[in-house]
Amino acid sequence: MAGKVFFSVSMSLDGFIAPESPEELMGRQWMELQRWVFPQRFFRANLKLGKGGEEGRDNDILRETFERTGASVMGKRMFDGGAQAWPEEAPFHTPVFVVTHEKRDPWERPGGTTFHFVNDGIGHALDLAREAAGDRDVRVAGGGTTILEYVNAGLIDEFSIALSPVLFGSGVRLFEGVDAGRIALEQVRAESSPRVTHVDYAVRER
Repeated sequence: MAGKVFFSVSMSLDGFIAPESPEELMGRQWMELQRWVFPQRFFRANLKLGKGGEEGRDNDILRETFERTGASVMGKRMFDGGAQAWPEEAPFHTPVFVVTHEKRDPWERPGGTTFHFVNDGIGHALDLAREAAGDRDVRVAGGGTTILEYVNAGLIDEFSIALSPVLFGSGVRLFEGVDAGRIALEQVRAESSPRVTHVDYAVRER
């Protein structure tokens, strides 16, 4: 049976998931947004940052998200930013399909991550990701524009938001331009930790 299509992001209290400029991707605001992730044992192990780290519900959620994902889809902006920041052994360990106009051969990284570059739209990228994922789920990794394209196309089954206690004021707003007339949400989980509040939603057609 085919898995689900989902996204999972950290979001500021005023609705932003990234700074406006890619050059600020690792800047102060973004680091504050992701502050809940960095101490977690699973995150540290996956990026080979050394032993130790926190365990608890935040750590469990990171691990569960990784384990359910059989393939990922992302936009070119996220790929370009991540390619500068990810270690040589990129943290996906599954196939990743990059939606882009650029034609290039697959880019294989150590540890099981291969980036495939798809030139004919989000639908074909998702078809390829579903095939690669088998009975596991497909994660739309980002960025915000790519997530919104999948939401507005009715291709997202569910999503998770880690709501961080930080304000951006400007940047990439997650739901800017959403087709709200066709989308209804059902909340399926809400839980908090000292650093962040996790909320999960199933997506229904309105």
